[in-house]
Amino acid sequence: MDLLMIIKAIILGIVEGITEFAPVSSTGHMIIVDDMWLQSQAFLGQHTANTFKVVIQLGSILAVVVIFWKRFFDLLGLKRFSRKEMQPVPDGQPQQPSGEGGHLKLRMVLIGLIPAAVLGLLTENYIDDHLFSTATVLIGLVIGAVFMICADRFAPKKVQTETVDQVTYKQALGVGLMQCFALWPGFSRSGSTISGGVLLGMSYRAAADFTFIMAVPVMAGATLLSLMKNWQYFTMESLPFFIAGFISAFVFALLSMRFFLKLINRVKLMPFAIYRIVLAAVVYIIFF
Repeated sequence: MDLLMIIKAIILGIVEGITEFAPVSSTGHMIIVDDMWLQSQAFLGQHTANTFKVVIQLGSILAVVVIFWKRFFDLLGLKRFSRKEMQPVPDGQPQQPSGEGGHLKLRMVLIGLIPAAVLGLLTENYIDDHLFSTATVLIGLVIGAVFMICADRFAPKKVQTETVDQVTYKQALGVGLMQCFALWPGFSRSGSTISGGVLLGMSYRAAADFTFIMAVPVMAGATLLSLMKNWQYFTMESLPFFIAGFISAFVFALLSMRFFLKLINRVKLMPFAIYRIVLAAVVYIIFF
């Protein structure tokens, strides 16, 4: 595999890392960039190219684990942290677990995972075969943007849940149901779940933290299924392509996530919604 292919993998990794945790749809951006410019299917084949777009999400998953490592240790019961360690943190830093008393529980995360996991398993083949295209992404970008605008407009005036440790079972299930919309490429996992959380009375920051924590098992599961399904398409020739994409996705996801956590409570969802609509319009004019 020549240097040009490695550069293309790095570019796709950068796109994935920057957009994975912003409510703009990383999958949608990768499909648009690939279809309009990189054309990875031409040298990897459709199945391997689609698998690559899923596998490099492992880099983004690793970035979440690095940032929220104390939180994941606590969820798995590997370590308990004292209240002293749960002091208020500046914007852009992860909310780490509280000690004794109320804190996010693993079963709440699992409740949030069930709806999209069940629907995803039932529709996986259809999504892979019919929805990975620029046209479907544009639909998802616009409809998702409208949903985000509605969340900003109709969010309860009084926030019920300030931090992720105050998330209720009802909110966890509601956010999980909203995550089902993200199965449509371009809708955005974080866009749907943060919007859903805000409409259910969560602060933007609490909704974002819950979204990121819940994304790890979702993305890891999707990656594992894709690897099992498409293992025969992996070759030694394509391995450097996957490694380069993974590393670039990890680095840029780490940077972009911290920036997004610092930004979300201040700007909310409207700027991202406007960006999605403008992007859809520009791509429609150019591509179609």
